[in-house]
Amino acid sequence: MLLYHGSNVEVRNPRLINQTRGLDFGAGFYLTSSQSQAERFSEIVCNRKNHDKQRNMPTVSKYEFDISVAEKQLLFLRFQSADADWLRFVIDNRLRRHNKAEYDVIVGAVANDDVMPTIQALLTGFLSEEAALVALKTKKLVDQYCFKSDKALALLKCIQVYTPGGQ
Repeated sequence: MLLYHGSNVEVRNPRLINQTRGLDFGAGFYLTSSQSQAERFSEIVCNRKNHDKQRNMPTVSKYEFDISVAEKQLLFLRFQSADADWLRFVIDNRLRRHNKAEYDVIVGAVANDDVMPTIQALLTGFLSEEAALVALKTKKLVDQYCFKSDKALALLKCIQVYTPGGQ
């Protein structure tokens, strides 16, 4: 399968780094099977880091990932939809209070900029969990793969790095 990573730099050899903010599935190396999502995210990252124009270029790194080999060697956690379990897991990670067993790879929907207002409304008490789940059903959610171990990263093979629009 093909996976994509959007950034402001090329990432031929991914590695795990400490995160300073709460992310959907916690610290890890994030990818998606959606090329367009990775391209959009590379633009978002560049806009966030606009202080260094020389080194700040939307960049997508494309990888091959043999899922059949990975499923035999790695521990996966999969969320089939943006259901209550996914929502609670994302909230716990965003608030940095997740402490469940570790996995090599976590797969599920992205809590992107379109989804975050719903999650914020839930956290502030404006929406109930049930209402948040109903609201999430109206969103077009893209997948994300969070690689959380060096063992998982070792199964990624970078096959291309490009600038969106300049493929």
